[in-house]
Amino acid sequence: MTRSVTPRRRHLFGMAAVLAVGLTAGALPGVPGSADASENPRPVRETSSEGLREVFFVGNNWEGTADVIDSRGDYARIGRIDMIPDKKERLWEIYLNPVKLAFFLGIRLGPGEGHDQYVDDMYTTKDGKSVVASRPSFADVVSIDVESGKINWRFPVSGFRSDHMAVSPDGTQVAVSASTSNTVHVLDMATGKEAGRFKAGDKPHENVYTDGGEYLWNMAIGEVNTDLDAPWQDFTKGDRRITVADAKTFEVKKIIDMRERLDAFGREDLSDALRPVAFTPDESKMYFQVSFFNGFVEYDVHTDKITRVKTLPKNPDTSDDRTTFVNDSRHHGMSMSPRGDKLCIAGTMDDYVTVVNRETLQEGPLVTVSKPYWATVSGDGKHCVVSESGADQVTAIDFATGEKVASIPVGDHPQRVRLGHVPANWTGPTG
Repeated sequence: MTRSVTPRRRHLFGMAAVLAVGLTAGALPGVPGSADASENPRPVRETSSEGLREVFFVGNNWEGTADVIDSRGDYARIGRIDMIPDKKERLWEIYLNPVKLAFFLGIRLGPGEGHDQYVDDMYTTKDGKSVVASRPSFADVVSIDVESGKINWRFPVSGFRSDHMAVSPDGTQVAVSASTSNTVHVLDMATGKEAGRFKAGDKPHENVYTDGGEYLWNMAIGEVNTDLDAPWQDFTKGDRRITVADAKTFEVKKIIDMRERLDAFGREDLSDALRPVAFTPDESKMYFQVSFFNGFVEYDVHTDKITRVKTLPKNPDTSDDRTTFVNDSRHHGMSMSPRGDKLCIAGTMDDYVTVVNRETLQEGPLVTVSKPYWATVSGDGKHCVVSESGADQVTAIDFATGEKVASIPVGDHPQRVRLGHVPANWTGPTG
């Protein structure tokens, strides 16, 4: 297996942040993110699921588009949506504000690997009429009408970067991580109005609803955009923790420090910066990836203990120099089969995907892919679907055999892949 990774300039993101702090010299005036920060909210009417087509939305992060492909079968491309129709307006706002500009450039030179980050996460409304997306470089969340391509509403998050999202089981709310303000905002999917928020650890990242939507889990990854990656420099990475909040009152119910659990298990060598996670269908166990590690960890939710750690093979062509890992992530992306018997693991820096038997933790074939960044499950539950950000395509892996079944070209640097719906006869915006 071979790999090709864009040279990183992560330390410049930290420099930009320092510059921004110097420019502010105290509290920042006019920082958006309050409950009335949505711009021109236009309610989106929810209807039944009849007349809808299940699809995948593939966010092309550097391009600012979302490809819509079939969620099963041949994964044929159906259409494409421009996720940044207001690009000129947003750039004018940024260029006229030196603090916003510093962070905008920091995102480009840090997590963006030299590119602007226009599409991170996406979910559709239940009626399939709109797609809601987080846009890191614009520090906002927008709802876009899939028929016209126009923006329904926009919510600027607190701070200067938006990140991973999660939609509530009933489809009425969406949670988004505001990574520079250590805040999770929960928004109404129809109007963009803020329903509530809570504080998380440093650089909140993944969000997951559990217990039928009763709780919202947030995983904070800490600082990942510096070259202070040696184990003895771990103290520079910030407060990394899981924050569990009540999904209705937004009161924090529990803080889980994986550092304590990892140490108790005898793995003081592993980072406690949680990356993607996957729960078993009964939510009794959670599997998660951590920074710098080629493998994953099993955590028993009820006993509050780590029970197993799985180390996966290294690609011999991948350097062990931690400063070469993109945003500290050696492996980033995992999903679980609907029956809960298989895990699909994206070996981001090792350029492979593998399906792991959850009972034995034995991995299957190492399927060569290019910089896989995310893993999810096909609409029929048969395949693991991963985004190949290094090859600009989406690839499906059979859960039963662990073998590749299809690859579909998409746009520039695909990252998040989410199931959603569009009208049955939809082929793209007409506006």
